[in-house]
Amino acid sequence: MALRIELKPRERFILGGAVVQNGDARSEWILENNVPILRGKNIMSLESADTPCKRVYFLIQLMYVEGGNLEGHQETYWDVVRDIVRAAPSLLDLIDAINEQIVSGRFYEALKLTRKLIDEEERLIQHADTGSGLPEHP
Repeated sequence: MALRIELKPRERFILGGAVVQNGDARSEWILENNVPILRGKNIMSLESADTPCKRVYFLIQLMYVEGGNLEGHQETYWDVVRDIVRAAPSLLDLIDAINEQIVSGRFYEALKLTRKLIDEEERLIQHADTGSGLPEHP
């Protein structure tokens, strides 16, 4: 089944491993085969990967769109994930869910779960900054 995407003027996206920017007018693209694609709002730059969980997102993004250095990206990913779990064991269940997607080669699904991981990381950082105890997590 073909994927149809509409792009705003100047909107960027990654198609395969290529960064593409739309021109000055809206456009419509129809992708007729299965290829990794990330729209601009889902792309994280190296500079934006400024926390451990954002670095996890960036590494999974590279696994998804590059593929050429999958082993190297995964090796770095496992190192970062080990450090996160040591520092914040409460994130283990979410990281396990992400790991399951990665091992199964479902990198886009792993990226979606990693957005939740980033939100949890932010919540932990906010509580640490306020010096208050963490609320019970359901």
